[in-house]
Amino acid sequence: MAEKKDVLLSIVVPVYNEAINLAGLNDALVKIGSDVAGDSYEIIYCNDGSHDNSAGIIKGFCEDNKRIKLITLSRNFGKEVATTAALHSATGKAIVTIDGDGQHPPELIPDFIKKWRSGAKVVVGVRQSNQGEGIVKRLGSKVFYKVFNWLSGIKQVPGSSDFRLIDQTVQQEFLRLTERGRITRSLIDWLGYNREYIRFKANPRISGDAGYSFKKLSKLFVDSIVSMSKSPLYISAYLGAFILPLSVLIGLVMIIDAIIGDPLNWNVTGSAYVIVLLLFLVGVLLVSQGIIGLYLSHIHSETQNRPLYIIDKANSIGYDN
Repeated sequence: MAEKKDVLLSIVVPVYNEAINLAGLNDALVKIGSDVAGDSYEIIYCNDGSHDNSAGIIKGFCEDNKRIKLITLSRNFGKEVATTAALHSATGKAIVTIDGDGQHPPELIPDFIKKWRSGAKVVVGVRQSNQGEGIVKRLGSKVFYKVFNWLSGIKQVPGSSDFRLIDQTVQQEFLRLTERGRITRSLIDWLGYNREYIRFKANPRISGDAGYSFKKLSKLFVDSIVSMSKSPLYISAYLGAFILPLSVLIGLVMIIDAIIGDPLNWNVTGSAYVIVLLLFLVGVLLVSQGIIGLYLSHIHSETQNRPLYIIDKANSIGYDN
């Protein structure tokens, strides 16, 4: 592998079942790498346990171009871990992460490089629109960014994506982060550094289904909040501060109602108040226990001290870490 000083641009591509999309994407990345950096570029594909012929296709790329490398994980660890594995191996002074489905427009990479050369340590691609994106996903994205920014204190621009450039100094700090329930974009934003933004319209997928189903997006939302914010732990305290005076108020109303003879003609018995109050308190208790359970599950994962990923070195090309 070339020394870090010899590589200007690294392009990192996590791949999971993208066999049909890879040829066009690779041609575009090779052309852009050559235009921007001459011979001083590398493309690192991380095969995240694909079940199709993605690995075989990438091996063909590696045979044709020695600047292309393949990292093969021993199984499917998820996109965030696959991206991390490739970032660990990147040697460029500037590192671009881009999805393997072709929805991130590679032709914008030179614009990322220009902003980097102007001093930006992080350049973030902000998705303006996504062809074929349903209303549920659009609304969910807006809700996610509002809730995440409110709870975490880390301000993410709505539409911020994994299509981004980071400087090598940012990469070195990123490598120090060890958490397993990771969201790459959130961790990079947490590191700070001056950020610039490039707006883009996502390309339609050439084929296949979106890598993130509703279930995966929901998990991404929960992991983002739990890993980057402690605020949900305080929800039970806030609810308690609300419920206590409410319970006192209800009790006073019941007493006054009994004393003065139900002037509002509510005809509500005391037992009805008690039942409603108990149901409400039980719901609050269950929500609080669920939140605590989420944090305990993350603590359990972190304390197991397992490797973040396992690399199948026999089926990797250009990997020598």
